[in-house]
Amino acid sequence: MNTTTSTVSQPMAAAREFLFTEADFQKISQLIFQRAGISLSATKAEMVYNRLARRLRAHGLTSFAKYLELLEHAGHDEWGAFVGALTTHMTSFFREQHHFPILAAHLARHRQQGKFQLWSCAASTGEEPYSMAITAAETFNTLTPPIAILATDVDRAVLAEAREGVYPMERVSHLPQLMLKRYFEWGSGNNSGSVRVRPELRRLITFQAMNLAEPVWPMKEAFDAIFCRNVMIYFDRSTQKEILSRSQRHLKPDGLYFAGHSENLNFAEHLFAPCGQTVYRRHADSRREETAMAGGAAAGNW
Repeated sequence: MNTTTSTVSQPMAAAREFLFTEADFQKISQLIFQRAGISLSATKAEMVYNRLARRLRAHGLTSFAKYLELLEHAGHDEWGAFVGALTTHMTSFFREQHHFPILAAHLARHRQQGKFQLWSCAASTGEEPYSMAITAAETFNTLTPPIAILATDVDRAVLAEAREGVYPMERVSHLPQLMLKRYFEWGSGNNSGSVRVRPELRRLITFQAMNLAEPVWPMKEAFDAIFCRNVMIYFDRSTQKEILSRSQRHLKPDGLYFAGHSENLNFAEHLFAPCGQTVYRRHADSRREETAMAGGAAAGNW
């Protein structure tokens, strides 16, 4: 009896629209790890089926094996759709609200330093970076606060939505009315029932496709705050450690790192120390080391 192509969930095999085998799931797991560093456990098989089934319908295919064959010769757009389908984009304005007063206090405390550099690592459809921009606008009482926000995501499709900054009313209905009037434009005609983030705030943000699991990151700057929330849970431990190590190097000595509610950095205590609810600073030893190096360099200048 041949068991090499057994279905992932045998009791559901007859009810499935598409043939989906254990071998298909293993291949998909391998590909998403290679492409995005995302580690899929066996419990994610049903999620994989449901999300990729849309791609099979789009191409008129009858099995996941046929879709995997198509991927072998696919261009950038289909690979982007593949990664996007397996990436979770759960987000909302001011999600994990307790983080934003901490960001505001940090900006206010260092307001004399000049321009701030902030990074939203998993920007998705834009609610997080726009929440950061609104927080800065409130802190400095201006639509043009001294900040620049880098907003990255592995999924180019959601970044395209984020750049537009257009949201159905239900996505912002929980925000205070004064905030809605201040920072959003109200749609009319065909756009009735939607709002758009004001252009002044959109200009504060640079949206860029980026995979955190890539061996080289494109940016060179150090950030005053990094929001990397509910992202690390999708990576295996070795990838998590590498991402955290590089994040630490891109964080200013007194910068803040914001993690998600389901994450903790206990395994990286040599890099980060907690300073609030899922908020971290660089470990004191690394801050002292950087300060000493900077002092030494300064002393050697004529």
